[in-house]
Amino acid sequence: MNISVFGMGIIGLRCADNWQQAGAIVTRWNRTPKDLPHFIADAATAAQASPVLSFYLKDSLALRTVFEQIRPTLQSHHFLMNHSTIDLPTTEWLAEQCAAIGCAFVDAPFTGSKIAAGEGKLMYYLAGSDNDVARAEEILAPTASAMIRMGATGNATVIKLATNLIAACQVEALSEAYAISRAHGISADAFANAITQHGTASALAKMKLPTMLAGDFDTHFSLDNMRKDSVYALELAKQLGLTLPSISTVSQRMTELCQQGHAEEDYTALASPYLS
Repeated sequence: MNISVFGMGIIGLRCADNWQQAGAIVTRWNRTPKDLPHFIADAATAAQASPVLSFYLKDSLALRTVFEQIRPTLQSHHFLMNHSTIDLPTTEWLAEQCAAIGCAFVDAPFTGSKIAAGEGKLMYYLAGSDNDVARAEEILAPTASAMIRMGATGNATVIKLATNLIAACQVEALSEAYAISRAHGISADAFANAITQHGTASALAKMKLPTMLAGDFDTHFSLDNMRKDSVYALELAKQLGLTLPSISTVSQRMTELCQQGHAEEDYTALASPYLS
């Protein structure tokens, strides 16, 4: 397989490595040049290098910008997969642009962070035509532990934003629960022991609590990315007249903490105000 991977951040870099280890010819592109094998600094040239194009970019603006850079090189043989968490209008726009060109497009965001990406165990949500999704499943296999078919284009984008909403609110709830417990003299160890055996315990809580309570915010998924995703989720809700008080509050909290210098830390930095 010959694939070009756009975005050499925490996830894209590791997925590119997994494809290379699986025997694929991998071309790498990043907005900021990096000393990596088969790195190409020009996006259009990177798109010309492979029939399969895979995008792990920061946000909607980045994806639209890169797409415009590669648009002149796109042809009907190209197969595009977007894994970036973006807003629904951008996903719909990408699908329309690809249809006009005649190339395939799969809406394919993922869940999982640095460790899962390194181990080739991301879970993807896939939306698009049955044939295109089936092809995407074959291509993504070296990077994934599971893939869920979501139906029509756009559905994968929506479910990705919805699940990130849950993760952000849960980490904020854990942070506030610890704040109360700590203020009343309960140790971090006792709190973690109680929470991880409680009915509300989740895989996320068990994974995040140890480093979170230790004040270790090594980035697996940045606070600024989670903040960005909360904004997209709120835009989705606004389109249909829905009011989401929980994520509205958490989104504002994340914005404040990003402004205070925590933007590039893991989103468990939501706990930072309660640890000092």
